[in-house]
Amino acid sequence: MTFVIIGILVLLIAFVTSNSNDPALQRARPYLRYGGLLVFVAGVASASFKQVNSGEVAVQTLFGKVQDRVLGSGLNIVNPLVEIHPFATKTQNYTMSASHDEGDKQGDDAIRVLSADGLEVIIDLTVLYRVLPNEAPNILREIGEDYKNTIVRPITRTKIRDNAVYYDAVSLYSTKRDEFQAKIFKDIETNFKQRGLFLEQLLIRNIALPASVKASIESKINAEQDAQKMQFVLQKESQEAERKRVEAQGIADYQRIIATNLTDKQLQYEQIKANLAIATSNNAKIIIIGANGKQPLMIDTK
Repeated sequence: MTFVIIGILVLLIAFVTSNSNDPALQRARPYLRYGGLLVFVAGVASASFKQVNSGEVAVQTLFGKVQDRVLGSGLNIVNPLVEIHPFATKTQNYTMSASHDEGDKQGDDAIRVLSADGLEVIIDLTVLYRVLPNEAPNILREIGEDYKNTIVRPITRTKIRDNAVYYDAVSLYSTKRDEFQAKIFKDIETNFKQRGLFLEQLLIRNIALPASVKASIESKINAEQDAQKMQFVLQKESQEAERKRVEAQGIADYQRIIATNLTDKQLQYEQIKANLAIATSNNAKIIIIGANGKQPLMIDTK
């Protein structure tokens, strides 16, 4: 467009000086006329071809009016008077984090919400989204090019706050985290779609609880672990007591059987077997057996 304007100005100068009697201007007029025409044609030609980068589409505006035709990636032939507004259609992310160097905005940009039990919960979040190509003209017409700060940021923060009030702080941190993420994803997805944006994924990076609540949770976890440990000890002691009871019962049963079934002849037989085993051993010994089968006296002479 700049070359077009320069060419028009040069042609105007050539036209205005056409009635001048100045010899220098008379000699320069053909150069001005043909030079201006050449610059004008070159400007029109360059303005009629627009390149759109990969992963982008472009929206045309003619004197401020948005055109419905969307330019795809590559080289496009357009009206030389239109202005081009590129829109990225690849995946974009918007991060809101408590860390000063992670979010799209400098400083602490985490989302602070109030839970159902009135506690403040701090949430770090990343939104993955992209522009729907056919909706780019409507986005430019109704929202503008800064849709990140106009749509993505405020809708995300608002929907998270609106849904967090239905959950208590501990549930958000633990058991209801996935349910909460699914619910806000659905709400944000609906709002984005109405405005020409497609929500790909919603990532809850971190949920920070107040220090008092976090200490209470840790204390509860430690108590549960101690209770489980004590239960294990009691179970082990119970099994040991059962083992001893069974062992004692076995000994008692053995003694009872021996007491009822052992006779004098049986004892004498066992004694003879024992003496025989001693007598056939390698050790030198003297065995003195008393009268009437009394207990023998064994003298080791080794």
